[in-house]
Amino acid sequence: MTHFLFDGPETAATAILLAHGAGAPMDSASMAATAKALATAGFRVARFEFHYMAARRYGHRKPPPRAETVNPEYIKAIGDLRAKGVTGPLVIGGKSMGGRVASMIADEMFSKGEIAGLLCLGYPFHPPAKPTQLRTKHLADLKTPTLIFQGTRDEFGTKEEVATYALSDKIEVIWLEDGDHDLKPRKAISGFSVADHLKTLAERVKAWTTASSS
Repeated sequence: MTHFLFDGPETAATAILLAHGAGAPMDSASMAATAKALATAGFRVARFEFHYMAARRYGHRKPPPRAETVNPEYIKAIGDLRAKGVTGPLVIGGKSMGGRVASMIADEMFSKGEIAGLLCLGYPFHPPAKPTQLRTKHLADLKTPTLIFQGTRDEFGTKEEVATYALSDKIEVIWLEDGDHDLKPRKAISGFSVADHLKTLAERVKAWTTASSS
């Protein structure tokens, strides 16, 4: 059974399942703050870890595997979450690699009625300093309603770069001013704090899920 960290009300109308990025666990400061912001907006938020990351807690320093190899783990997490009694609309996603993995299984799960949407936080459109190694092919024909939140100075995909990609019209990219890959802005430069951006994120996700369910 997948181990989850939960935030938000059990009676929430919509649940959100989030996976972590390649290098930080599900209880990292960034993941915890995001989960809290979404929970404050009324969502039931569940976080989980892929096996390689969970193994690090026991001293097994495994490197991140190829993203597609953990697709089955994400699918299992959806089933395990349902088995824990989480019903109703479910949005899947995650931070960086976690969102990318979710995006690779999204259409299969969406076509089966298992999920209602996809939420990517800092999508890794390409590795840093390698703008030609795109991870976007499957995003061109994506059929799942999708929100991608991206910082304008994210080294995994800048606003100028993403504007040139062929992305499905089901994808909406929301840019957070001066945000880095963790969506963190430099307040002295941008005037925004991390809390500001997370509040914007949560409010946009709330409006998006409300509109899609009406």
